[in-house]
Amino acid sequence: MPVRKIISIDGMGGDHAPRIVVEGLERFVREGGDFDFVLHGDEAALKPLIEKAPTAAPRITIRHTDKQVAMDAKPSQMLRQGKGTSMWNAIESVKSGEAVAAVSAGNTGALMALSMFILRKVEGVHRPALVGSWPTRKGVCAMLDLGADIAADATQLVEFAIMGAAFARAVHGVPNPRVALLNIGEEELKGHESIREGARLMRAANLTIDFRGFIEPDKIGNGDIDVIVTDGFTGNVALKTAEGIARMISDMLKDAFKSGPIAMLGALLVMPALKGFRTKMDPRKVNGGVFLGLNGVVVKSHGGTDDMGFAHAIHVAASMGASNFRTEVEENLRRLAPAAVAIAPAQQPAK
Repeated sequence: MPVRKIISIDGMGGDHAPRIVVEGLERFVREGGDFDFVLHGDEAALKPLIEKAPTAAPRITIRHTDKQVAMDAKPSQMLRQGKGTSMWNAIESVKSGEAVAAVSAGNTGALMALSMFILRKVEGVHRPALVGSWPTRKGVCAMLDLGADIAADATQLVEFAIMGAAFARAVHGVPNPRVALLNIGEEELKGHESIREGARLMRAANLTIDFRGFIEPDKIGNGDIDVIVTDGFTGNVALKTAEGIARMISDMLKDAFKSGPIAMLGALLVMPALKGFRTKMDPRKVNGGVFLGLNGVVVKSHGGTDDMGFAHAIHVAASMGASNFRTEVEENLRRLAPAAVAIAPAQQPAK
């Protein structure tokens, strides 16, 4: 009999843990997820919840710890005091090889710090990146970095592109992802030097990537690009701007449809279309960011998500754990190294 793969879960991370965590596991298994789970956390709190999850229960092994990472804990504090917490232990299961991936809805900064400390970076990757899924008119795209770090030079942008393309193949099922660098224009002379140098390096490195040049922010939603690459500062600003605009549009629509009897009647007439729009834009269906560039898969679920959102984060972990992500990234990093050395003088500031 083949050995079933295991996903490691931080049972105590998130605004509504551990209830949402266990309910998310139940939903994932009911939807056909064929994995076992090691669930790290307080056994006294987890056991009654698992008893209410009959489908997932036979696949869950509890690893007890009464220590957990607070949602407001500082990353530096967790590096000193985090050992033995449910988050730390979930990542350790990946390092030991017991689990193919870890999932946590806990403190983002602490999760990033502990993941880097425990798993370390892949050889050839200068900085890890946080990748997330972004809804578009044609489905979904991947975007990175969303805030694992602030800046990125040309070589690091190409590393992000390599990892993002492998992610899109593994999680979104895109056979040949189209990749572009986020820029203020599509012309070759637009943007700062690291962006332009990154584009030149992408073309020179002979990577197995379908590079499409630059993409402007207002084109992200068109769905013509599968992987959008940028530095962490820009990516995080873009993400939060999009989230804010989405909330604003939702609130404005609600206000408009409540503005009078005729508006309320109109709301009833367009309700089916609005429900379809809401389903397509549901953030729970793209929940689950991945810290790429580490020696192991760690998925960050939104802290305030529900069981559907957490189940999707587990789906992301499962897709990554069952893929050839690591092999594909390593192959393209080997191709990148000589090209990066060749253009290195061009990246140095003039004296």
